[in-house]
Amino acid sequence: MEAYLNEYSFHFNKRLYLFAVSMMRDRNGSKLEPWSKEKVDEFLRTNGVNLKDNVGYDPAYVLSMASADYFGSSIMDDKHLALFVKDFIEDIDGSDTKAFDHFYIDCIGKGIPIFWDDML
Repeated sequence: MEAYLNEYSFHFNKRLYLFAVSMMRDRNGSKLEPWSKEKVDEFLRTNGVNLKDNVGYDPAYVLSMASADYFGSSIMDDKHLALFVKDFIEDIDGSDTKAFDHFYIDCIGKGIPIFWDDML
């Protein structure tokens, strides 16, 4: 973990993002397909969202997590999904590592090991 944090700090790189998405299921139990960083940026831009804090794959993680957990329930359309990503990433009283923290705490709570060498 130390080597990962030295390289990426508490943010998602592509490998950790893909690992996180590989465990996600939507509300119907279907696996999610990971978004490319470019598709995430395009999705946000198309929906009028410009992130001040667009670090690594953090927005891609948040978009995937919100799609899996909230889309079709409390988030009903793409515009509000994009706004959720902005609100989560730019949470004024949250840390800039909120996305990573959310994922890591979930892994700890579920007993899911992260093999950090594989994430480098």
